Amino acid sequence: MTDTDIKKWYVVRAVSGQENKIRAYMESEINRLGFSNLVEEMLVPTQKVVQIRKGKKINKEKVYFPGYIMIKANLSGEIPHIIRSLPNVIGFLGETKGGDPIPMRTAEVNRMLGKVDELSTETENISIPFVMGENIKVIDGPFNGFNGTVENVNEDKRKLEVMVKIFGRKTPLELSYMQVEKI
Repeated sequence: MTDTDIKKWYVVRAVSGQENKIRAYMESEINRLGFSNLVEEMLVPTQKVVQIRKGKKINKEKVYFPGYIMIKANLSGEIPHIIRSLPNVIGFLGETKGGDPIPMRTAEVNRMLGKVDELSTETENISIPFVMGENIKVIDGPFNGFNGTVENVNEDKRKLEVMVKIFGRKTPLELSYMQVEKI
């Protein structure tokens, strides 16, 4: 086993919101310069999130660690310099000024990779699109068409407690996120 066979996980710090673009650019640059044998894998940990927009479920991929790209590589020779010099790359996580990049500990890597796998299968994590005191309109069920105010948000049950005026009297209702929309 030679030095080029030993690959460790590192974390590259990048401009938040640009992780996938930077990862793709990093891959193409490393391939172009002929160092692809030293880099095994590049990951941007993402999580599937279900958002509700206009009463419809929308699946989105959300970056789990904004501003970080995981890279499994043998960072010898020019590779750290090439990565650092790419646009929107800040540097390596944990490095001292002018020092070498510090690899992640095995326990951290396993936890991260386990987390990445767990996140990609965990689809029913709905981000809550409603806040207390917000005005909503009921779009489903027997109270369809009524307007109300969000009194409470129950994240566990994914329900809203809504106060609706019916025949001049305020009436509390428990509705799911899918039964209401923002006014």
